[in-house]
Amino acid sequence: MTNFLKKSEISNNWYEIDATNAVVGRLATIISKILRGKNKANFTPHMDNGDFVVVKNIKNIKFTGNKFIDKKYYRHTGYPGGIKETTPKRLSEKKPEEILKLAVKRMLPRGPLAKKQLSKLKIYDGTNHPHAAQNPIIINLFELNKKNIKI
Repeated sequence: MTNFLKKSEISNNWYEIDATNAVVGRLATIISKILRGKNKANFTPHMDNGDFVVVKNIKNIKFTGNKFIDKKYYRHTGYPGGIKETTPKRLSEKKPEEILKLAVKRMLPRGPLAKKQLSKLKIYDGTNHPHAAQNPIIINLFELNKKNIKI
């Protein structure tokens, strides 16, 4: 028999990740797993069991290869012929946090639950953030890669 999580049993932790020299896609996979709650033993797909993630130093994030210049993001205005495109280079000048947010959003399943889970992602430009009172657990990405620890 499968035990499903109840609302009263949900406990949310806070994690802090420094995005300095982190690759966008690899960072987004770690964040999406934490937001969904897949890093917990009591993962339930239809419940918001995920944790909060605070990402700092988003200006220092990087792409592999030539993706920083060649990759294209598309959006549509809703009007005929209203397709707009931008590159990560142009996006990083105006809204650097949007690059990581789009990557994580596209790794989450579609629907209202994903919107609620994405709201637990907090992205900041510098090293300071207003969530120090929650005592976030600091995740060092480079130690994860060396020790092959799965989150």
